[in-house]
Amino acid sequence: MVAARAGVSRATVSRVVNGSPKVTAEVVETVTAAIAELNYVPNRAARSLASRRTQVVALVVPESTARVFADPFLASIVQGVALNLAETDYTLNMVIASELNPDKTRRYLMGGNVDGALIVSHHSGDHSYARLSESLPIVFGGRPLTESEQTSYFVDADNTAGAILATEHLIDRGRRAIATIAGPQDKAPGVDRLSGWRTTMETHGLDQSIVEYGDFSPTSGTAAMHRLLARGVPIDAVFAANDQMAAGAYMAIREAGLRIPQDIAIVGFDDDYFGLTATPPLTTVHQPSIGLGVAMAEALVKLIEGKDVAHVMMLPTELVVRHSS
Repeated sequence: MVAARAGVSRATVSRVVNGSPKVTAEVVETVTAAIAELNYVPNRAARSLASRRTQVVALVVPESTARVFADPFLASIVQGVALNLAETDYTLNMVIASELNPDKTRRYLMGGNVDGALIVSHHSGDHSYARLSESLPIVFGGRPLTESEQTSYFVDADNTAGAILATEHLIDRGRRAIATIAGPQDKAPGVDRLSGWRTTMETHGLDQSIVEYGDFSPTSGTAAMHRLLARGVPIDAVFAANDQMAAGAYMAIREAGLRIPQDIAIVGFDDDYFGLTATPPLTTVHQPSIGLGVAMAEALVKLIEGKDVAHVMMLPTELVVRHSS
């Protein structure tokens, strides 16, 4: 059917599905469109007649290669997934999904190469992965943002509750002019952590306008902190949406001749090595990153094997108090 719809041979469809470089971009586009129109699913059983499975799962990260290998959160997720799968017959394939060619990743996932997929660090624009879950077992790491993903399976930390813990802690310390360096708003952690900060500030009748945004990297934290200080408004505390941005904020605060925590207290989120190696050590919200990976892999294996799985698996967070607050 796909071959007829696309006006090509079955062999050409097979090459496109398997990601062969021996087809032109125009043909790939035509065949991919036909596959989408027909909701075609390759017959994985024909590829593995004995088990009807590949015994392979994919871990898909829709980020740049540089970010994947620099982010301790993603490293912990991979560790947790690997720990869980080590006790099974499944092999893990990690796929760094190029933002320049997302169709290549989707063709790989639907080409009979894997039995299921784990999607981590997805953006609001990555909703096409949710559509694949109609034909392939998929578990997301992180709360879906779009309506098309609301029936997806996902594992997440309670980011909103964690942000509330962080902000309440600063208020308990007597801080009132509390700024936030929020994460990207096309990712659920960025949205939920900002929401938790806003909710707490509103509850206490405090100013919710002292907000700048970063992309979860240290350099973006430094830049955001520079912008906050340049406003010229009083700031006695900062809640940064992750430890990397908090570490970046340290640099800007010190460049301004201010002290941590005497002049500006800081709380981060993640509890990774950026917080542990900061001076002074960073107060932060701990999320069970390795546990998230374990729970994702466990849920995916159950889905592949036809077992019952809860659509939403939310893991708790906790505050780790150190010397930055």
